[in-house]
Amino acid sequence: MSRLVTTEGLTEDQRQILDVVRKFVDKEILPVATELEHRDEYPTAIVDGLKELGVFGLMIPEEYGGIGESLLTYALVVEEIARGWMSVSGVINTHFIVAYMLMRHGTEEQKRRYLPRMAAGEVRGAFSMSEPALGSDVAAITTKATRHNDGSYSITGQKMWLTNGASSNLVAVLTKTDEGAESVYRNMTTFLVEKVPGFGETAEGVTIPGKIDKMGYKGIDTTEMIFDDHRSSNDQILGGVPGKGFYQMMDGVEVGRVNVGARAVGIANRAFELAIAYAQQRETFGKPIAQHQAIQFRLAEMATKVEAAHSMVVRAARLKDSGKRNDVEAGMAKMLASEYCNEVVESAFRIHGGYGYSREYEIERLYREAAFMLIGEGTSDIQKLIIGRSLLKEYQL
Repeated sequence: MSRLVTTEGLTEDQRQILDVVRKFVDKEILPVATELEHRDEYPTAIVDGLKELGVFGLMIPEEYGGIGESLLTYALVVEEIARGWMSVSGVINTHFIVAYMLMRHGTEEQKRRYLPRMAAGEVRGAFSMSEPALGSDVAAITTKATRHNDGSYSITGQKMWLTNGASSNLVAVLTKTDEGAESVYRNMTTFLVEKVPGFGETAEGVTIPGKIDKMGYKGIDTTEMIFDDHRSSNDQILGGVPGKGFYQMMDGVEVGRVNVGARAVGIANRAFELAIAYAQQRETFGKPIAQHQAIQFRLAEMATKVEAAHSMVVRAARLKDSGKRNDVEAGMAKMLASEYCNEVVESAFRIHGGYGYSREYEIERLYREAAFMLIGEGTSDIQKLIIGRSLLKEYQL
């Protein structure tokens, strides 16, 4: 176990879970991650292994078939998985956001219908908020759910950037509904849309066109989702009451930001491991480059950034576990961790020199993965807006 990214005050159960996951990452993920990523191949065997370990039900309560662990445990597990391959942590994160929203906002019938199968990995979740012209302006969504006289709805519109878009069979979809509220945020509703895995028409009126080709974050499916008069019943509204979708989604995004922060820590930690090992093997001017002061300074800065980001993620997770809102802390953790991840990976890339540019070396993959951390679950600029506005309210004169 390395000196970096350790956490004080963990229970014996938490330590055992992390030990099992760390061994799985070292044995099952790291040896194949770069090869699968270069082929853009879905990690079926890895995902099956994580299902067997119970990771898909890590935070789902025991009464619904899960392990019932905390957000902190989940974040630490994500750090370990992302250290092996960030894409795999994406599979877990999107699934978990849907499970979390069900746990917090679902009706009892919805919880019993979905959570046990989600814990077992039989139902795989996806999270759909963004649209092609939307970006971070959630209020501008155009996908609309129209209510009919019989209480059912028809959904029409286009969603974008769905992680697990093809492999999932349950999607939490944010739509615009006419609830007669003055605030646009109270005219949004989250629907639980069931579909079959795959591409093409995956449910009546629901089409997954194909996989989006990305610079990084490969191996898992990122897709669009097109609705054309898809019919949904009233009992598929998350929580059973329309008009609460925005607040449900934002609650999910808070834990999602903790997750992205944890992913960034995992990538940065792996980049540091690669850099400090390479610096002791590569020689210039008759000695390992690790003996050059410039390299030692760079390694010291990298390690400090990894530790600082990890501490912020742990604090944000623990705050959420205490039952308090953590929008500011999650935003801070996500912003700091993603920015530091990018800097640490770039430093590792520089230490590798020309070899870092070669696809044969793992750092090339991390370099592309780190870029996604800067935009996933909201850009750093959006985090600054959230943090700044909240601080002004807190410190209002």
